[in-house]
Amino acid sequence: MTDRNSELPPQKSHAPHSKAGVWRKKLAWLGPIASTVLFVVALGVLWHIIAGMDYAKLKEAFFSVGLEYIGIALAFTIVSYCLLTCYDALALWQLKVKVPYRTTALASFTSYAISFTLGFPLLTAGTVRYWIYSGRGVRPSIIASLTVIAGFTFWIGMGTVLAWCLLRKAVVLSNLVYTELGFVYAVGYGAAIAIAGYFIWVSLKRRSIRVKNWQLELPGFRVSLGQMLIGAADTCAGAAVFYALMPHVNLGFETFLAVYVFAVMIGMFSNIPGGAGVFETIMLLALSRYPREEVFGALILYRIIYYLIPFVIALSILGAYEIFSRMRPIIQAQTKRPKMD
Repeated sequence: MTDRNSELPPQKSHAPHSKAGVWRKKLAWLGPIASTVLFVVALGVLWHIIAGMDYAKLKEAFFSVGLEYIGIALAFTIVSYCLLTCYDALALWQLKVKVPYRTTALASFTSYAISFTLGFPLLTAGTVRYWIYSGRGVRPSIIASLTVIAGFTFWIGMGTVLAWCLLRKAVVLSNLVYTELGFVYAVGYGAAIAIAGYFIWVSLKRRSIRVKNWQLELPGFRVSLGQMLIGAADTCAGAAVFYALMPHVNLGFETFLAVYVFAVMIGMFSNIPGGAGVFETIMLLALSRYPREEVFGALILYRIIYYLIPFVIALSILGAYEIFSRMRPIIQAQTKRPKMD
């Protein structure tokens, strides 16, 4: 009698794969742990800064911002969110998908207004986009690709603005934030080289990224150039909202822009909704030479104008959109019903 086990092919050892899986699981925890540590440290520093403020001066600074400056901030907010709709429009053009601009504007505005406040943009913005675009027959894979391409637009624009401002205002920035001039130049040149390298990389031939069974063809030079220009313009408009709310702080816009972009980037990396706490802490530390009450008062107004108001409007629009979507079949059925004599 032959041994049945001897007829079976030798089994491969999965020990290396198991060890790799264990390490991946361990490394997966680094992101949440780093985000939590960053958030706790930022809150501690922010609390220390706020505790030393004169609340009478803070109230005065908050209410002393003139209506004309609030109007300018609102105008730049509208400009910024209009430019954000171009993120989706450019991505759809790259993906060769035709969607009416009104649908693109609806999906883009609501997804960004909600993800900016709730955080986790791939999840929140992707969900809102799926809700709207799927109703227009756009496939989930296209929506996922659109979300990623729009994210590329954001980061390319931010990186370009950061490099430009750091290299142009390196001396002023190094004095403002008490940092070595060489370090400022190093970060500026590093960002510039990274952006230039990406443009060269996508210009040489078609590039794509693959995650399991999902593949995305990256934009070429022309679309990437459009991403850079739109992203940079949106970044400047968003910074102008905050800048307009600090009329009494004597600081050049390009210098302020570099600080703003750095604070936004760190807030995004933290994965904390809206970068809350992290963004404020970095801005207060970087602008520590100026009255804290004025800077913090402007921060509160900035949160209200650029985050809270669009968030409330987006929720209202989505609620109206859902009601209309449910009522439309009923209205269409009633209009098609034959009239009785």
